[in-house]
Amino acid sequence: MENMGLKKAKSIKHNGKKLTEILEAHDRFFRGHDGGTRADLGGADLSGADLSGVNLSGAILRGANLKGSDLRKSKLPGADLSGANMHGVDLRNSDLTEAILPGADLSEAQASGIEFFRCDLSNVNFERAILRNANFRLANISGAKLAGADMGVAILRETDLTGVDLSGVDLGTALMPKGWAGAKVKSA
Repeated sequence: MENMGLKKAKSIKHNGKKLTEILEAHDRFFRGHDGGTRADLGGADLSGADLSGVNLSGAILRGANLKGSDLRKSKLPGADLSGANMHGVDLRNSDLTEAILPGADLSEAQASGIEFFRCDLSNVNFERAILRNANFRLANISGAKLAGADMGVAILRETDLTGVDLSGVDLGTALMPKGWAGAKVKSA
């Protein structure tokens, strides 16, 4: 992903407020300090934004447009990203533990090494996403589309794969649920 041309947080506004102010108030909220407010970025246009390293733990991002944004090393545990457009987003080395993402579009996302532990990923579009070394343990991925995704060394133990589209996915190095006998495994 090319980082040139990404929008800086200080140049983005949502509901009349600067994104930097929203993020600072959220950080105070997260730390339990006075004057803190949970970030509500529902429906925000954050496409092409440089949000690397931000703390959005527990933030509300329902329906937000994050297309092509850089969220590397960001903290998103418990964040609500329901229905968010995250096409082509860079999430490498981010923490999404227990994040809420039903119906989100993560097609062509860079999501290697991600903690999707106990996430709600129902009906998420992961088509052609890079999901190497991602941990899907105890995640709800019912109805997810993973066609053409790179899932090398992904952890799918304790994950219910019912109704998941794994067409064209090489699961030869993935850690699969006990007794899983999927027809879509290609030999290495």
